[in-house]
Amino acid sequence: MLPIERFKLFVQQSQLFDPSNNILLAVSGGRDSVFLAHLFNAAGYSFGIAHCNFALRGEESDQDEQFTEELANSFNVPFFKIRFDTAAYAKENGISIQMAARELRYQWFEEIRDQAGYHNIALAHHAGDATETVLLNLCRGTGIAGLHGILPKRGTLIRPLLFLTRDEINKFITEQNIPYREDSSNLSSKYARNKIRLEVIPKLKELNEHLDETFEKNSRRFAELEDFLDIQVTELRNRLFKLLPSGATEINTAGLKILKPQHLLLYELFKPFGFNEAVLSDLADQLDGLPGKKFESSTYILWLDRQKLFLHKKNRRQAESLLVTAGSKETALGNIILSYTTAEAEKLVISGNKDLAFFDAEKIKFPLELRPWQEGDYFFPFGMRGKKKISDFFTSLRIPLPEKPAIPLLVNGNGDILWVTGYRQDDRYKVTEQTKKVLIFEKRNSNDT
Repeated sequence: MLPIERFKLFVQQSQLFDPSNNILLAVSGGRDSVFLAHLFNAAGYSFGIAHCNFALRGEESDQDEQFTEELANSFNVPFFKIRFDTAAYAKENGISIQMAARELRYQWFEEIRDQAGYHNIALAHHAGDATETVLLNLCRGTGIAGLHGILPKRGTLIRPLLFLTRDEINKFITEQNIPYREDSSNLSSKYARNKIRLEVIPKLKELNEHLDETFEKNSRRFAELEDFLDIQVTELRNRLFKLLPSGATEINTAGLKILKPQHLLLYELFKPFGFNEAVLSDLADQLDGLPGKKFESSTYILWLDRQKLFLHKKNRRQAESLLVTAGSKETALGNIILSYTTAEAEKLVISGNKDLAFFDAEKIKFPLELRPWQEGDYFFPFGMRGKKKISDFFTSLRIPLPEKPAIPLLVNGNGDILWVTGYRQDDRYKVTEQTKKVLIFEKRNSNDT
């Protein structure tokens, strides 16, 4: 008999899906995925079958496709199929055949799930696959996530066979005389996973015949440990990371210095941003280093500036220059929104709010320009004598290097800089006793609206 009650109990305990849900099964035609389809059918769940033909084994691949379609027809369930030129995709993207097949199938499965209205995608990984994954991760080097191996549910992907071992599935397949297709590539030891399954695991089972069950218990412990660590790291990140209006993130280096264990927590804190252990080890050694030190991942940059770190995405689109025309209500540059109004000077009460700037309207020449600072820019800071380079002004305010391009300058129609927005306006254009009409500019951040 098929283990239907055990199957239903695992689905319930692991909260994989509601019995009323419609599930898309990924079926290759091989033993495990065919067994999965038979279990779903026997349990009375609603499902469809999706099959990928990777065109890697010639006629054998086509026979797998035909077999799987006939299986779907025998269950009277929807069948979806696709044929990939896997070799061409791998070459075009510079990746292995195995990685190409993985990317292609998961992307297509998700498209079918979304378009056809399925709740989840069921994969036929069992306890033996989970054991292989942990061993493979250990051989390659891994963190805690690699030690729990394959999880029963991640996003829309579910793995309802993790409660069974390979030997148990073989037994049920034989007892029920269930036909399936054998993938000849599974017998080759040239692939790392196959070598572990065919050569390493049999030796380990000489030491522990219940190896899969032992690994399953270990995986549950490591998954719980990972959940606990994630909670702690999220709290740390909320405390040490501060999102800036520019979109960059400011990080308190003093807090990083006292982390224990430092390398583990640094890795977990910066893992979402793609920094590897070598870079983070260098960061740990350089937290007291000279300003301007830079650390990179494939997608992010960390800048060390005084007692702060600044994290931002690579290739941030440099804000363009925009014109502020007479009568325009709002102008947005990056995360900054600029608006202005007019007022009679005699009725005006000037505020000390740095997000407001007050100018003598007769001296303003439209259109104005809102743009990032450039080398050589200068202005006459309000309340000071003489001119000052914008770069020197930023330095005097200890504005971090990565943040300088995110502070727009408001430029008069004659080329003079009117306002370093949010910081200081130009003294030459201030409101005086002779001013009759005032232009009031307001700066705000887009995430404040």
